[in-house]
Amino acid sequence: MPTPLRAASPLARLLARPRYEIIPTASVTDAVLEHVPVEVGVTVTASPVKGLEPTIEVAGRLAAAGYHVVPHLSARLIADDAHLAELVARLREAGVTEVFVPAGDADPPAGSFTAALDVLTRITEMGRPFDEVGITGYPETHPVIADDVTVQAMWDKRSHGTYIVSNLCFDPTVVARWVARVRARGVTLPIHLGVAGPVERAKLLSMATKIGVGESTRFLGKHPSWFLRLAGPGGYSPERLVRRTVDGLERQRTPAAGLHVFTFNQVAETERWRQRMLAGRRHRPRQAE
Repeated sequence: MPTPLRAASPLARLLARPRYEIIPTASVTDAVLEHVPVEVGVTVTASPVKGLEPTIEVAGRLAAAGYHVVPHLSARLIADDAHLAELVARLREAGVTEVFVPAGDADPPAGSFTAALDVLTRITEMGRPFDEVGITGYPETHPVIADDVTVQAMWDKRSHGTYIVSNLCFDPTVVARWVARVRARGVTLPIHLGVAGPVERAKLLSMATKIGVGESTRFLGKHPSWFLRLAGPGGYSPERLVRRTVDGLERQRTPAAGLHVFTFNQVAETERWRQRMLAGRRHRPRQAE
């Protein structure tokens, strides 16, 4: 018989209340409502092609249904201070109490905001209208930004954000060393571990046609190692990666504050994987097609 995870174990704690990241497509809200329990938080990304409106709409619908929703406010998609104020007002009216602020990939930017720090500073000047504000961390080298710039940016953003979400990384040792370096620099914000969910290649490619080839290309350009794992024999399963990363962080006494799962809108598969993990059953990925 499989052995369920001990409720008090670090991995069980993270799996009990994770966050699922979704892309705001036409069908994703119904998928979340059908498959995701309300104790699971939901973060909603922003499209550099479609702008922030789909993000705000999906966030509002899910918040109304009782989910804790974290919309992305991508800096390069915000036109100006008036636009930011409008977005903040709409989210607060919808009951949203937390946002995540990345720079975003829009090129050129919609207005004068070109970096996350620009928007974070404005939000602080507005009187901190959200209880929590997330910022991005990069365990590995950013594809277009130098390491010293990302390090400085995290230091600059620490007084505006309340937690960090790590970008995808598939080496537990690299993640542990990065977290140790963040702490050594004096950045004490809680760190949520970002991992890719149990994605099936055929479904990912099908979704790519819906969200746009450009966005898919941007993602794969940033994470080629993940795509190689997905395309390889047996596909990709996050089970071993999550266990090893969580264990490594625990050993060096820098535990993760949360688990941030990139679902690529495969929320039903992600939720089944989470329940299997909690029950102590192993995930067996399908063979690559």
